[in-house]
Amino acid sequence: MSVTRRSLLAAGAIAFSGTLGALFAGGSPAALAARAGRGYGPLLPDPRGLLDLPEGFGYRVLSRAGGPLRSGEGTVPANCDGMAAFDAGGGRVRLVRNHENRTTAALRVPAVPGLTYDPEALGGCTALELDAAGTVTGERVALAGTAVNCAGGRTPWNTWLSCEETEDRAGTSGYARDHGYVFEVDPADPHRSGAVPLTAMGRFAHEAVAVDPYRGVVYETEDAFVKPFGLFYRFLPARPLGGLGSLRAGGDLEALRVPGIADLAGVDEPGAEFPVEWVPVPDPSAASTPVRLQDFGPGGITHAQKLEGCYWGGDGVHFVSSFARTGEGASADHHGQVWFYDPRRARLRLDVLFGPPADIALPGDSPDNICLAPDGGLMVCEDGGGAQYVFGVTAGGEVYPVARNAQDIGQPGAPEWGEFAGVTFSPDGRTMYVNAYTPGTTFAVTGPWH
Repeated sequence: MSVTRRSLLAAGAIAFSGTLGALFAGGSPAALAARAGRGYGPLLPDPRGLLDLPEGFGYRVLSRAGGPLRSGEGTVPANCDGMAAFDAGGGRVRLVRNHENRTTAALRVPAVPGLTYDPEALGGCTALELDAAGTVTGERVALAGTAVNCAGGRTPWNTWLSCEETEDRAGTSGYARDHGYVFEVDPADPHRSGAVPLTAMGRFAHEAVAVDPYRGVVYETEDAFVKPFGLFYRFLPARPLGGLGSLRAGGDLEALRVPGIADLAGVDEPGAEFPVEWVPVPDPSAASTPVRLQDFGPGGITHAQKLEGCYWGGDGVHFVSSFARTGEGASADHHGQVWFYDPRRARLRLDVLFGPPADIALPGDSPDNICLAPDGGLMVCEDGGGAQYVFGVTAGGEVYPVARNAQDIGQPGAPEWGEFAGVTFSPDGRTMYVNAYTPGTTFAVTGPWH
């Protein structure tokens, strides 16, 4: 399947010097690769029918939902989502992987004593250990009893912050406790971190977080696709950069306001910059009113539909609005924005624009999880209809295909793959790890990475 035309502008050193590049119009994956001097060529059909990759690349399946956990704790859970890779020394790698399980999930995260927040919730995290040869030597539960664990982010002290993408309270959907929190996970020893909600960071539909490694500020996205849409937050910890458990000490939660802009979807000029304000959140616990509906004063607050991926790169934080649709209440249509916030200058800039929807043949096609690529550009996971891709975006704004799920969803009886998610690289940059959401599969992709 080919992917239809996209319009894209990327920061010209999207590895984030702030110099803007030029508008790039793409085409089919093969055409994209031909134009992208730093791409890897067209994707080749996989004889195994799992993952199409460029010539010279290969993959290994590290884990699949339904298989046994090596720890003996139960079965590998379903709905593999956000993920990060950590250096375990001696060439070894630890992967921490979210499972976006709702109460209807067929394969729950096993409820392990000491790691379970709410026994009625089926989500959480698992942790894989790989030796220097990339062989899986361990797989276990790292967090259980949480709900709809979507994405998250790593900390400068090498832990994982797992985000619940829900606002359900105790008594809703059968839950025994309130949900909508961030949880810290220690990849080396999950029992050190336990299952403790970081309540001061807010209770809302969290998507992803990024930590400023210099100041310790934590940035958070809220994935809300029904109006009123989500907000972009920053959390000012009482103990910044304090290591494992320090975020439990509390802090202050604020929301982004761009004066004069109520909805980021209305910005359609890549390179446009805006001064911003940070407004204290009246009630981070959302005891009676969801945060995005609270009263932020006469200036209001700035919303955006489907705020998803979030990461720190260079001197600032990047975050994604996956799509915006006027039919659902947005002020304009687009098929993905990537924003950059510079905390030193308190300025917000639109770096990347996908769209308009008329250029996209597959409904719902949109950027989701993102990470830095070895060449300093981006890797972007798609989350939409039809065949799903991982695309690369070079520092100069060139787009190229990296991977495609090979399941022929048009073939009767073939399993339907969901989105790609959790793209991340090994500490040495030689292996890309990525999840296929459905059926839950974790891949290790090797090849001649630039």
